[in-house]
Amino acid sequence: METIATQGIDIPRLGLGTFGMTGAEAQAAVENAASLGYRHFDTATMYENEDAVGAGIAATGLPREDVFITTKVWHTHLAPNLMQGVFEQSLEKLGTDYVDLYMVHWPTPDMDLAATLEAIIRLKERGLIRAMGVCNFPLALMRKAMDEIGAPLAALQVEYHPFLSQATLLDYVQKKGMAMTAYCPVAKGTSSEDATLVAIGQKHGVGGAQIALAWLLDQKGVVAIPKAASPKNQQANFSALNVRLDDEDRAAIGALPKNKRLVNPAFAPVWDTE
Repeated sequence: METIATQGIDIPRLGLGTFGMTGAEAQAAVENAASLGYRHFDTATMYENEDAVGAGIAATGLPREDVFITTKVWHTHLAPNLMQGVFEQSLEKLGTDYVDLYMVHWPTPDMDLAATLEAIIRLKERGLIRAMGVCNFPLALMRKAMDEIGAPLAALQVEYHPFLSQATLLDYVQKKGMAMTAYCPVAKGTSSEDATLVAIGQKHGVGGAQIALAWLLDQKGVVAIPKAASPKNQQANFSALNVRLDDEDRAAIGALPKNKRLVNPAFAPVWDTE
């Protein structure tokens, strides 16, 4: 699978999102995805499934170095003294000695960003993580983290799909040589119902959701992590790797409204306006 090289790591461009799956369902999803060729698995402390994801990876028998694991620290544990404990729990649950990518899941207004990032840098220096990243950071926070604090961020994970523009952030991370990981990449299933995406999919022999993924993967530095529990949907999403959009397809998708944000909790930051 094609990867994105950044900060000393190679991130597989298509991964398996696991939010909302726990226990046996999550473990089975990971095992099946691995059998199809997935090697990137995205989890988080908040998902309460790190143990199941770890069990699924272990059951595949794949060498640890062949698997890319992302996990995240929740916004209530960003203080360095709290982060250390939850990180150790993540490692134990995942059954691994290190994490490939460790991310701040959400920012908070009162966080000490420099202290939080420094704590993650120390994990990297100890060999417990290979790279660090952040999620749901608007441009102002990205500039503070990278340009002011100087954190060596490898990736920014944000909601991104054909109905939500992230042009400002994408331009920034591309210039920094980072990856942008798109969560909710098929817009919680609505991509499979959109007339424009469905029509393009018929031309390519896939569904609208796969066109949404192909559109993301068509862009420089973008990773997509669709959640899929069933083998059928996992296989369908994997097929997006083989879709090649043309200029007509790109224009049609580009013309879709780009203001549909699906994830906006009460504690979310002030989002950028494109």
